[in-house]
Parts: sequence; C-alpha cells; structure tokens
Amino acid sequence: MARRKPKIFPEGPAAADWIERNLVHTKGEWAGRPLELEGWQRSEIVEPLFGTLRPDGLRQYRTALIGIPRKAGKSTLGAGIALRLLFADHEPGAEVYSAAADREQARIVFEIARTMVESNRTASKKARIYRNSIVVPSTGSSYKVLSADAFTKHGLNPHGVIFDELHAQPDRELWDVLTTGQGARRQPLTVAITTAGYDRSSICYELFEYGQKVNSGQVDDPTFFFRWWGADEADDWRDESTWERAQPNLDVSVSREFLRAEARQAAQLPARQNTFRRLYLNQWTQANERWIDLGLWDRNSGIVNPEKLAGCECYGGLDLASTSDFTAWVLIFPTDADRVIVLPRFFLPRAAVERRSRMRPTLEAWERAGFLTVTDGEVTDNAAVERQMDADRRAFDIVEVTYDPWDARDLVARLLDAGWPMVEYPQTAQRMNAPSKELERLLGEERVRHGGHPILRWMADNVVVRTDADGRIKPDKKKSTEKIDGIVALVMAIAAAIRERPRTARPVVYPFDPALLEEMAEDARAGDYSA
Repeated sequence: MARRKPKIFPEGPAAADWIERNLVHTKGEWAGRPLELEGWQRSEIVEPLFGTLRPDGLRQYRTALIGIPRKAGKSTLGAGIALRLLFADHEPGAEVYSAAADREQARIVFEIARTMVESNRTASKKARIYRNSIVVPSTGSSYKVLSADAFTKHGLNPHGVIFDELHAQPDRELWDVLTTGQGARRQPLTVAITTAGYDRSSICYELFEYGQKVNSGQVDDPTFFFRWWGADEADDWRDESTWERAQPNLDVSVSREFLRAEARQAAQLPARQNTFRRLYLNQWTQANERWIDLGLWDRNSGIVNPEKLAGCECYGGLDLASTSDFTAWVLIFPTDADRVIVLPRFFLPRAAVERRSRMRPTLEAWERAGFLTVTDGEVTDNAAVERQMDADRRAFDIVEVTYDPWDARDLVARLLDAGWPMVEYPQTAQRMNAPSKELERLLGEERVRHGGHPILRWMADNVVVRTDADGRIKPDKKKSTEKIDGIVALVMAIAAAIRERPRTARPVVYPFDPALLEEMAEDARAGDYSA
C-alpha cells in the first residue's frame, strides 16, 4: 500500500521562495541569473523536505537521500539547501558542512555556495567568506568544507550536512560520525545528493534500499526522506522514453543531442553502456565491465605499413613483464588524416610459451609470423626489448615514452643513459582514466588503424575495465579474462601524446579531445589513486 503523501505546510514554499529570491546560478549560460527552481526541484524536494512538520512544529525529516542523474543541477540544488540552513533556519550557532569522499569533491558544492553568497549584496555583508568556510558572526553560524578523515570529526555538532556523491564514500564511518553528532540540534538535516554507483555493499546502496522500503510502506520511518530519479533495471537504456522518465532536467540542463551522442558511443563500447546507465539514467551497475566490442575493434583495423611511417613523429607506451607475462612496446603515430596508427611489439619468454599448453600452438604461430618475439629462459630478456626499441628509434621520430615504474628500473636506467625521452607513468586509475576514455573515443569514431595485429586483437577482446567510485576507468589486469598488456601499453602511449607539457616543449599534433588535457592536468595535481 502506498504511503499517504505528507501535507506541506507554508514553511516548504517559504524555503523554496528564499532560495529563488536570494541565490543565483554560478556556471554556464545561466551564470548571474536568479536561481529559479525547476518544478520537480520545488515540489518534489525543497517544499516537502522543509515543509513537512511534526505536531510540535519542527521538521519531520532528519535524513534525506536524493538520487539525481548527472547534469540535472545536483550541486546547485545542494548549495541552495546548505545556504538556506545557514542563513534562514533560525538555528543559533548552526554548523553546516559539505562532506564527500574527499575534500575536492566536497568543495564542489561549497564553491557554488560561496559564489552565490558573493553575488548577493545582503548575504555578503552578513557573512565573512574564507577559502574553506562561510561564517555569519551575528548568529555564530558557519558553513565549512570537511576532508574525508572521519576520525578527526568527532566533537562536531552539525545542524546541516550536504553529503555530495555518497556512492563514492569508501565506508560508513564519516556518515555515522556526522549523523550521530546531531543529537543536540532541534531539527538537524543531513541531505545526501548523489548519482548511482556500483558498490552494493556501500552505505549509499544500503540507504537506497532502505528508502525504497520506507516509500513502499515496508518500513515505518517518518524521519527519512527518499527521492530517486532513474530508470528501472528492465528499461531499455537506448529508448528516449526511458531518458524522459530518468532525467528530470531533460531539455533544460541536459540536451537530447548530448545524450544521443553519448548513447551512440555506449552502443559501440560495452563499458560505456554501464557508464551511460549509471551517470545519465541513475541505475546501479557493476564495477568491472567488458570494455571493447570486437566488431568495433575490427572496423578500426585498416592497413599499417611500418616502412611508410619512417621518420614520422610518434609516442610510445612500455609495459614490462615482471616474470612470465607479455612485455608490450606500443607506438602510436598521429597522422595528417586525423587518424592514429598503432604499431605494437610483443615479447614473451620461452618458458612461458611451453607452460601454456593449450595456447602454445597459437603462440608459436605468432612467433613464426613475426608478431611475437620469444626470448630464451624463464623471463623475458630485456636486452631484446632494448634492441627493438633502438631499431624503432632509428626508424621513427619518438617524442616521448611513458612507462610504469614497476619492475622497470634496470632497463629504464639504460634507456635514460642513452638519452631516451622517458616519463614515469604509474598505472593508477587517476592516471589511466583520461587516455582510456580517449581510446574509447577514437575507436568509437573509427579513427584508429591497428592493422589487425592478432595479439593486440586477442588482448582487446580480453579487456575488462574497472570503474572507481568517481567514474574513472582503467584496464584491470586482474579481472580481465586473459592478458591485456598490449592494450595497457596502447593507453600509456596515448597518455604520452596527450600529456600536459611545458610550453617550451614540442607542440602536440595528436588529434586529441581538448578537454582531456585539462582533465589529465587536474588528475596530476590531485595526486594518484592506488586503484
């Protein structure tokens, strides 16, 4: 039996009116204009959240989980709620916090709120604005950004918490610290505004399931507010009628043309399907996803003639084997035809060939055809790798080579002594995300020419990518069905081509997506994740 819709008291419309009267948009084409709530934001979120009261006149809701797809104004709405709690909730000494899995994520909502305050003459006079806080001296209230270190948050007395992207929270400690610290407040409010994730053991999914039970009447909890805009699991993600149900801001802040372009790429790339469903349709998906459609890979085959590439500018990715794995040395050549030509080299020790009884005939056939260099012994002879690299350096104009420092010390030391342009590039999710997405784009636009190299094709069919809580992707060697070293080296070669360089360096001619340079620069500034 469906729950009776709660009665909305005047406090609800008053809160919505306050947001519209005092705040402005801060980004994009609407920047500087008064913030006018969309109908669904007003009637489905702000009015019931602030205007559903208990018999004693205090707010009924204490905890809210609001699920909104990307590009539907989630952060702006969160900033508006935070400022309403700070300036106009009649709570002396109110402590309002922006929280998230990391400080930079928490700052997103806070920065929007800070710009809103700076744009309002009355609010800016009442408040003192700092880098990580907004203080209202007349009421002793403050709005601050929190880092993710939960153990430092005991002793806080929150009146309001805006928890951004709760799905990314690695555990429940910070959530518990903040929500249990509200006991001394008359009508505290914790609002988690998030997109869906993939971790079904997370605090976010726990609350998602709880909210469904509350709304269906299975659980009686009048203090829990749950709204979730998203497609059902059985819905066809390619159907635009599904988008209309899942995207409350369709044709407002997110256009159909944008979703159509994203859906076209998702249709070609299996991993993009889950990303599309999670980010734009707000569906819970899986962390590990098969990445490359083999039909799409084959459409990018073309013909690769190394002799015609003599003297051409190129970039390299080097993925060295630790013991019995493949060593992959991959070069990419940006061309005037707006294509990227791929030239891969593979190495394997003889002992590894002999141990792989089921695959041994294929490996030996690749060796006879010249696709695979097999070296004697238990491990790959790096001297053979170095000889091939030296031959390629004489033949081509190699601008830069990225390599994973893991187990590469001796060979890299020799290459550096020989004047090679080597750049250390750890295979973390944060570093691998942008070049991995760039490979997706190039394949989807059929701008890669790899010549149908059989080992690289086999590895492309093996790749599974792991998506982290922030939507970053990287090829996952542990989860992939077989070896993927060549695809990893290809992604690293793309990273070499699009990596941010000093202005004095040689200009990049690679036909990259311009947004990737800034994304990679932000990742480098933020530091590496060890995913």
